[in-house]
Amino acid sequence: MTRVLSMASGSAQAALQETPSGFDVHRVRADFPILQRKVRGRDLVYLDNAATSQKPAAVIEAISRYYERDNSNIHRGVHYLAERATAEFEAARKTIQSFLNAARPEEIIFVRSATEAINLVAQTYGRAHLAAGDEVLITAMEHHSDIVPWQLLCEEKQARLRVAPINDAGELILEEFERLLSPRTKIVAVAHISNALGTINPLATMVRMAHDKGIPVLVDGAQAAPRLPVDVQELDCDFYAFSGHKAYGPTGIGVLYGKLALLEKMPPYQGGGDMISSVTFEKTTFNKVPHKFEAGTPDMAGAVGLRAALEYLNGLGLPNIVAHEHELLTYATDAISRIPGIRVIGTAREKAGVLSFVLDGVHPHDMGTILDQEGIAIRTGHHCAQPVMERFAVDATARASFGLYNTKEEIDALVRGIQKVKEVFA
Repeated sequence: MTRVLSMASGSAQAALQETPSGFDVHRVRADFPILQRKVRGRDLVYLDNAATSQKPAAVIEAISRYYERDNSNIHRGVHYLAERATAEFEAARKTIQSFLNAARPEEIIFVRSATEAINLVAQTYGRAHLAAGDEVLITAMEHHSDIVPWQLLCEEKQARLRVAPINDAGELILEEFERLLSPRTKIVAVAHISNALGTINPLATMVRMAHDKGIPVLVDGAQAAPRLPVDVQELDCDFYAFSGHKAYGPTGIGVLYGKLALLEKMPPYQGGGDMISSVTFEKTTFNKVPHKFEAGTPDMAGAVGLRAALEYLNGLGLPNIVAHEHELLTYATDAISRIPGIRVIGTAREKAGVLSFVLDGVHPHDMGTILDQEGIAIRTGHHCAQPVMERFAVDATARASFGLYNTKEEIDALVRGIQKVKEVFA
């Protein structure tokens, strides 16, 4: 279900009005200033959206406007600018609440990134609930950000990190996931969408399986938030994390959603200003949720920019974005799979707009370098998912990841670029 937010950008509304389908990619592209530039003398073809997305003018302008008109520290001042900045910051929290369909704005915590959100849960809920002999369950497709925090915690607590396996298509083996849920499992941490494979996990089923055994679930939604409608109440997940910079918003801002009952019982993550009610040298009492988890001066401009990004996405309509990116993925998978010597890594039946592949006899870094000379930006390497690379017996892959502004013409350019790579290495 898509929730309509206020203040949708004018250009987004124009795109909706122009086409019956509600999405005109060429009108949308005009909203992104960076797409107008040349790279190495060629039109930029940006296919690295799983790493970070480009920003529409609405986001850039919102950040600039905040610094020009409203900049001040929040929550503590009584002057006009402090009141304005506080109102803008808290309005952003309410926008994110609506975007995720959280029950209350207090369930939205501002952090720097999805990585920090996962670390927050590991170091607060996880540390309080994990003991020697207990287990944390993740999957074999996780990003390092959803592996390393749990490894550190398990080492500290003498607990065990369990890993649910994936099949040759890059899909979770659901029966094995369910089998690994046990009385020793204290939390499940899972990606909504794999950044390395594009696999969309059957999240609702996984949450239900875990909850049937009384186990809470944290979801890494970094790849899903800009690509799928997310309803945390419908999913019934306990925690949900995403980053602003992958969702067409600014860098340095992220979100942790948590069920209020859990957040209220969790200890603070960091100490400092604004997260306290009172401080003496003998004792500190902590502020209420969400402020308990937001120590120090936050990224106010980042929150304002993220609000603008999410309003922009809702102005276009997430179902339209889903359909557009699925069409791109289908087109690209067919076109690239036809190239002799290409092997696609990750062929799940349910996939988002991420296409990873290898080319016989060519290291992905070399492919990326040659494509860059053509103005084509892809990602090459292990994508912070080295266990995934090991599962598919490769050191690295080339990854083209699609965003709402990409076109079939850009995919054609990628195919031509790969053909040029083959000629260089012939």
